[in-house]
Amino acid sequence: MKTFTLKAAALLLATSIVNISALAQQPRTQRPGPQQPAVPQLPQGLTEAKIKAHVIAPAHTRNIRIEEVNPDREVRYKIQLLNRKFNTTPKLDLGAFGLAVHNVLKDSVTGYILQVRQNGNLVHNGIWNWAQTPADQNKGWNEDTRMHVASVSKFLTAVGLVKALDSKGIPYGAKIINYLPSYWSKGNNIDKITFRNLLTHTSGFDTGKSDSDYGFMKSKVAAGVSNVGSYHYQNMNFGLARILIPIINGNISKGAMYRLFNDEYWDVVTLGYYKDYMQANVFTPAGVNNAGFEPIPGGKNALAYKFPYGNIGGWNSGDLATVAGGAGWRLSIRELLNVMNYVRRKNTIIPAQKAQYMLDNYFGIDQIIDTPAGKIYNKNGAWGSYCDDKGKHCKTEQCVAYFLPNGMELVLFVNSPIGVDEFSLRGIVADAFINSLSN
Repeated sequence: MKTFTLKAAALLLATSIVNISALAQQPRTQRPGPQQPAVPQLPQGLTEAKIKAHVIAPAHTRNIRIEEVNPDREVRYKIQLLNRKFNTTPKLDLGAFGLAVHNVLKDSVTGYILQVRQNGNLVHNGIWNWAQTPADQNKGWNEDTRMHVASVSKFLTAVGLVKALDSKGIPYGAKIINYLPSYWSKGNNIDKITFRNLLTHTSGFDTGKSDSDYGFMKSKVAAGVSNVGSYHYQNMNFGLARILIPIINGNISKGAMYRLFNDEYWDVVTLGYYKDYMQANVFTPAGVNNAGFEPIPGGKNALAYKFPYGNIGGWNSGDLATVAGGAGWRLSIRELLNVMNYVRRKNTIIPAQKAQYMLDNYFGIDQIIDTPAGKIYNKNGAWGSYCDDKGKHCKTEQCVAYFLPNGMELVLFVNSPIGVDEFSLRGIVADAFINSLSN
């Protein structure tokens, strides 16, 4: 199945909200006494048996290969950049842009879907090849196909954290130590880390790993950091955010303690409140129903493949709740663009002015690139496993989201590496954008 289409449409999604859960066992707090505030009610629907069965770091979330964010180490596809000067500010030629991206990807990926919107309206739709190859369920892409958006989840979490902080009047320069679980040990310089540091990967955490499960983050906080303010791209910066948001919102006291399985309780409870909060405050206002961390059973889901894919089945990366915050969210391209549209201009999630502030201050994004048309902002994401050849040729799902000038947003899903050299997805988009500008 090989199609390549261009079309325009206005897209709408129904709204709903998903709630989870309750603990049969109520927590006690550290140092209980009359001055201790009551522990807020916990999510409904959880049972002690479910908590005991919870695995904090399941095997399928370990040894994952994520995106390359260091421009000096990215493998760039050689698109010859045109050296042109414009008399007036140029605009994007969508036809030329779509064709430029397609010409690079068509013989180098298992499949892709690319959409561009302007002021919320679909102005470009490019679809190519397989979401699931004939070795699996023989499915092409469409705008409702869900895929793990990997580290694009960081931008979504950043929106949620900014909204939570603003609602409580907490400045971005506030120290996170005042909102971490009290029972965690805090190592050197943890008391210097601010929310802004987490949002910009300048916390000082430098673990050398992509892990962000509850136990891993707890251990790294106990170990402390040495260089607060230095940049290191870490999943756990945004993994911590999914624990901090429920404490900021008062869903759980930072002093809460449970009689048994304390780490498991904290992990499940904060995950539940984070998911509920994101659904109610980020996804539902954008018309996104039932956002989650695992494929919809029997639904429209993309699988991840090697390239070339041959007759080898794809990879289902599974339930990624335990790495939520820095990764984990599964959305369709339509759903992700809906959120970007509502964040940027609708004022129903955060004010449009605050959205621009987030972009200009690198909150949850990777790059700001100056072009003749204006600044473009991106967030990149990739999640790969089942690797060979010393860590290359993984089965990979990857996504890039761009905020472009002239009220445009772009999202591109690809469910394999790009060629055997594994070219940079965000680099291909940026170069094709610059080459496709015209007066």
